Amino acid sequence: MNASSSSYTPPHCKSPLVTVIGAGNVGRTLTQRIAEKNLADVVLIDIVEGLPQGIALDLMAAQGIELHDSKIIGTNNYEDTVGSDIVVITAGLARKPGMSRDDLIQTNAKIVADVAKKAIQYSPNAQFIVITNPLDAMTYLTWKATGLPASQVMGMAGVLDSSRLQTFIAMELGVCTADVSTMVLGGHGDLMLPLTRYCTVRGVPIAELMDEETIERLVERTRHGGAEVVKLLQTGGAYYAPASSGCLMVEAILRDRSRLLPAAAYLQGQYGLDDIFLGVPCRLGCRGVESILEVKLTDEEQKALHASADSVRQNIKVAMEVLG
Repeated sequence: MNASSSSYTPPHCKSPLVTVIGAGNVGRTLTQRIAEKNLADVVLIDIVEGLPQGIALDLMAAQGIELHDSKIIGTNNYEDTVGSDIVVITAGLARKPGMSRDDLIQTNAKIVADVAKKAIQYSPNAQFIVITNPLDAMTYLTWKATGLPASQVMGMAGVLDSSRLQTFIAMELGVCTADVSTMVLGGHGDLMLPLTRYCTVRGVPIAELMDEETIERLVERTRHGGAEVVKLLQTGGAYYAPASSGCLMVEAILRDRSRLLPAAAYLQGQYGLDDIFLGVPCRLGCRGVESILEVKLTDEEQKALHASADSVRQNIKVAMEVLG
């Protein structure tokens, strides 16, 4: 049989496949980001008939203009997600003005548990990235629902929160955002822990560039960055920055870049915490969370991180009720 008539596709010729669950603003924007960066083929799945199909068709119609080769499939059937390398969960209700991320927990826990169980049936070896809020609790729930090793499940939070702080510092100082490095740990909520000691502009600590009062103001703005967007939009939450943050994690895994990124990872004694998913610096590569970096914290920072963890544990307790 000659090569032209063979139906065999060598394993190295197969494009990576990413499934994005939820065709809301975050899901559809993430699908666009992944496709236009030529990272993988994408399956966008949603329970609303026609919605993911229409989004996929619209995005594919831009393929010739954006010059990407990724295939985008919209579906309501999990069979179309078979063999996914990464599954990203964005499904769930978004915040409305006046709501905290924690207010979404009971409804979103049912949704996340359901979609995680369905996705794992067709992609038993996938890495799972969770974006649905309240993020840390939903990540823990996904881990339990799928039965995957903890290294294959992670939450997108620290990348987004760090990016927001990075932007606010750059805006305050009038410098290039790319020159600013930041780190935010803890839960994805009002008790997150921006580590300003580790925030720099081209290596210069921000404490040498602005006063303590300004730094604290930017910290508080970061903690409430999502709520600020919700209040301005009035009809939903942020999605461009969350999608970009999720895409960065997808890229780190698919291209095995061993990126040191803050993500919600499973802790087993690190930072004095156990049996919890919480935002910490992780090395992300093709095996998922390949290692966790323990940075030195002051007593005050350690106390703040544990307070954030206590809040996350309360959410986990409520979320786990959906699994019985």
